[in-house]
Amino acid sequence: MAILLAMLSLGIYQAGAQDIHFSQIFETPILRNPSLAGLFTGDIRVQSVYRSQWNSVTDAYQTTSLSGEYKMPVGNGSDYLTIGGQVTYDKAGTIALTSTQVLPAINYQKSLSDEKNIYLSLGFMGGLVQRRLDRSKMTTNNQYDGTAFNGNLSDGETLLTPSYAYFDGSVGMSLNAQLGENPANNFFVGLAYHHFNRSKKISFYSATDVEMTPKWVASGGVRIGMTDKSYFTLQSDFSRQGSHQEITGGALYSWRLQEDETEARYFFHAGAYMRWKDAIIPVAKLECRPIAVAVSYDANISQLKQASRGRGGFEVSLTYQKAKKENSSMDAMRCPKF
Repeated sequence: MAILLAMLSLGIYQAGAQDIHFSQIFETPILRNPSLAGLFTGDIRVQSVYRSQWNSVTDAYQTTSLSGEYKMPVGNGSDYLTIGGQVTYDKAGTIALTSTQVLPAINYQKSLSDEKNIYLSLGFMGGLVQRRLDRSKMTTNNQYDGTAFNGNLSDGETLLTPSYAYFDGSVGMSLNAQLGENPANNFFVGLAYHHFNRSKKISFYSATDVEMTPKWVASGGVRIGMTDKSYFTLQSDFSRQGSHQEITGGALYSWRLQEDETEARYFFHAGAYMRWKDAIIPVAKLECRPIAVAVSYDANISQLKQASRGRGGFEVSLTYQKAKKENSSMDAMRCPKF
């Protein structure tokens, strides 16, 4: 029998597997819900996030995300179509379990008003996922010869393959609307259903009764102007996958660092998020448009805090967000944004 760490890393459970997650949920919109693609001011957005966690407990768990979105008007009205994609790479634990996802996405945003920003969005995301492990780094109880570990002994595992791949799909809907008369004040709510195809090819063994457990994600956010130079943003996610659930939420306060609003490029954002019963996450973000950099750190408050000495995960993100030179949604009176 494999040791507990190997069992967790192999992913042979059905409902116990949780997807990768980031603390900076505001920098991974497509990963949360494909219908959140295009929910920004401008036409082009590229975002990358790197996360490293559990360095004080075991080999670091490292996760990298890269996403891109391109928003364009369609038809004669105020509707928009966003095409994009999400790529993630995750490497976990002693046996170097890796997961690579390549997931194209598309989202249609339908205007519900001729006067204000009110959009109903429907998005889809689907593509290929590959998982692999390093068999040479796996150790089991079978390699204990009675006195000590003996690497020359067989690990006793009958793995069918050190890697496998499967197709994965997600769908989501969201409502994005203006609050009051100020178009800069708005909110969104969304619901996504991930792994709707319930792929059954998710085991390193030959078992055929192991399938991907679907995940529901409910998201929401609100942005409110405080002064002519500052605004407040609140976002949260609630997810459930099998018997597991997770709540992450928090707020950022943002300041414009220039007096001239028409040429505003520099912003500073600071605040904190929290993953319920797991971590408190201070966040700082510096924006020099079209580039923004954000850093955060998970201070562990879970039952693992003694073993981790309160250390959780470090995260850094880089965002590029810009409008086209001509026919840009940036200049449109009404377009989906947050």
